[in-house]
Amino acid sequence: MISHNICILGGTGFVGRHLAIHLATAGNHCRILTRNSRRHPDLRIVSNIEFQQGDPFDSRWLKAAFQGCDTIINLVGILNESGHKHSFQRAHITLGNRILDACRENDVKRLLHMSALHANEANGPSRYLKTKGEAENRVHTLAPPQVKVTSFQPSVIFGPDDSFFNRFAGLLRITAGPFPLACPDARFAPVYVGDVAEAFSRALSDKSTWGKHYELCGPRDFTLRELVQYTAAQTGVRRQIIGLNDRLSRIQARLLGMLPGKPFSFDNYLSLQAASICSRDGLEELGIKATDIDAVVPYYLAGRTERGRYQQLRKRH
Repeated sequence: MISHNICILGGTGFVGRHLAIHLATAGNHCRILTRNSRRHPDLRIVSNIEFQQGDPFDSRWLKAAFQGCDTIINLVGILNESGHKHSFQRAHITLGNRILDACRENDVKRLLHMSALHANEANGPSRYLKTKGEAENRVHTLAPPQVKVTSFQPSVIFGPDDSFFNRFAGLLRITAGPFPLACPDARFAPVYVGDVAEAFSRALSDKSTWGKHYELCGPRDFTLRELVQYTAAQTGVRRQIIGLNDRLSRIQARLLGMLPGKPFSFDNYLSLQAASICSRDGLEELGIKATDIDAVVPYYLAGRTERGRYQQLRKRH
């Protein structure tokens, strides 16, 4: 097996942590770029993982950080904007351009790029999907000839520390009375983070993946209402789910978008207008059998039930 020197941007996020450990334990050397390496002691103890601390938007620093790496993985993405320094344009497009420049400077051979399902520069319904689409187009068309690019377009990604099932589990637990749900008929095909990590790993040395775009979905698709009901059932929470119509969904998005952290924004509402389900099975193309939510989600949500918390407390003592 060929080992690689890999530089990961976004390596401390949800997908990044799983991917870095997956690649490092397979014998690859992973350099994670971060603004604050002290925040990630769990990754520091893994063999073959190192940190470089700095600002990835600093072109000179980024070019130096890429030295000695044959592969770059870009996982950076934001779901909401908050000012110029935290904008879709800057996080998706500007950073992507600087990554291409740094690849050119260092004669990097491989670039794996995380996009989003239905990212589309021309027709994306939201700013998020438009900028994700533009960034994906640019890395495929503007990369230097020696840089072989593969991109991945996942539906919502789930796993033990995700911000989807865990977030809804938390909201259901603290919400009194009926639970108002915007865009209840939005569709998703949740894909397991371990399968996403395996997709990146298999594409790493496979020449047949050069220049390709892979849609990544789980084996089943659901409405958002069904996924929230599933979360409630797994956590033992009895809550009536009230699906909001389009007008009320828009109002909820406007109101929640003004709160700190933007738990749900109008751009999120617009993204939900595109069904997050695959037209092609990218996991199957890569020889990966998709993991169903039933195989994973009940086990990590169990700790959110009263019985689960009690069992975890007993284990600690």
